[in-house]
Amino acid sequence: MEIRVGLPLDTDGFLRRECPTCEREFKWFHHEQSDPDAEIATQYFCPLCGVAAGLNAWWTQTQIAYARGQAGPSLDQMMQDTIASAFKSAKSIKFEVNKNFSLGLDAPSTPEEPNDMTIVVPPCHSNEPLKVPESATNLLHCLICGSEFTA
Repeated sequence: MEIRVGLPLDTDGFLRRECPTCEREFKWFHHEQSDPDAEIATQYFCPLCGVAAGLNAWWTQTQIAYARGQAGPSLDQMMQDTIASAFKSAKSIKFEVNKNFSLGLDAPSTPEEPNDMTIVVPPCHSNEPLKVPESATNLLHCLICGSEFTA
């Protein structure tokens, strides 16, 4: 079962991320899949601590909770469909779907994305701008190659 979950961007088009190593938050620019300016990467570097991690390691705790919550209504529907399907071919059992049956798994509201942090542009990959906390603009690392730079 695959459930697509959209996450909010800030008004500048940045997506909040969390480093799996230092657990600090920053934002990277969201490119559309067909964007020719998007860098192809096999890993990303934390702009704050410089440690690399895999492509799917950067979710914030809020994003994980939201994604899990989004699965609830789909699981609820799948459960109802599975139960109905299980009894559909049984000729000796009469089964009627109870339309009020529910696991009570409601989808959470979409988290808001504030327009916070300062935009910085690494000189080595200027097509991959970042947003970092204002207190963290001294020594930074490029998201794509990990090179150090100052804002």
